Amino acid sequence: MTNIFRGFIQKVGSGSHTSENLTRAEAATATKMMLIGEATPVQIGAFLIAHRIKRPTGEELAGMLDAYYQLGPKLQPIAETVIVLGIPYDGRTRTAPINIITALLLAAAGKPVIMHGGNRLPTKYGLPLIDIWQGLGVDWTDLPLEQTQQIFEKTGIGFVYTPKHFPLNQTLWEYRDQLGKRPPLATMELIWSPYAGDAHIIAGFVHPPTEAMFQIALGLRGVTKFTFVKGLEGSCDLPRDRTAIIGLSSQTTSPELERLQLVPREYGFTTKNVPLGTTEELINDMQAVLAGKPVELMQTALWNGSFYLWRSGICPDIRAGMDKASKLFSSGAVAAKLQELKIEFR
Repeated sequence: MTNIFRGFIQKVGSGSHTSENLTRAEAATATKMMLIGEATPVQIGAFLIAHRIKRPTGEELAGMLDAYYQLGPKLQPIAETVIVLGIPYDGRTRTAPINIITALLLAAAGKPVIMHGGNRLPTKYGLPLIDIWQGLGVDWTDLPLEQTQQIFEKTGIGFVYTPKHFPLNQTLWEYRDQLGKRPPLATMELIWSPYAGDAHIIAGFVHPPTEAMFQIALGLRGVTKFTFVKGLEGSCDLPRDRTAIIGLSSQTTSPELERLQLVPREYGFTTKNVPLGTTEELINDMQAVLAGKPVELMQTALWNGSFYLWRSGICPDIRAGMDKASKLFSSGAVAAKLQELKIEFR
């Protein structure tokens, strides 16, 4: 088996003039061999850095997704399309995240949401989702997948905690730390859906070529509902300090992305992002948002909430989404959704 993997290294690591892309099947095999330890540590390290230097293709990302779908956990289908938020596993270091508030808002409006991630991870070691959930009084870390499924079905929110639900994924994090660079696996994880049913994939990106790779990979896997956001620190949180650049899956048979550019000030929002302070400060601000108080983070919550309420089909347009989001916060419906979750964990 190590000879097979050596062939993959030779293909991607032969330099700018002679290196070759892997086929989808080869990328799937290489990913599985790394996850289950059939490749040696030297081979895994060499492959990860060589593949990063070469840069992945959409077809290779599709193969990686194939391996994750085969070996990874999957929440089971419910009756409607689910939003899956793809957020970088290495967290946030500069701007206050709002994605968990967005998830609570969508669930309060009747749109189920799945998130996934782990602990503080390389290369940024930023604030991860699980720490925010714990700060809000919800601890997903000890749940077996079956119990996570039950909570998902009852509340409309599920969280796949990869250290427990996908331990094979964790075996590669030491390599990422030692290499000091994100490998293409980190790009693929943004569009991975740990769900067996119909999903709307929402993923953030930083570099424009990533968007095209996402589209090819999801197209090869038959995914037709997706949203790509040039968001804060690579997340799907819309920025307030610049125009939000968004790619939408077409509502027609055209393979082209529909392009949307949203200017925050045109919707009445101030053009600045909320900086990330301590985790305690963030949790306090989130609690204030849930209480309907006019803190600065509320502007970020309304901006993101209005867009995602429209994009998920709950509201006919973004301005209607603003009104809906404001009412859901002021009425206590979003806070009640968090309380509903907390009850399930008692």
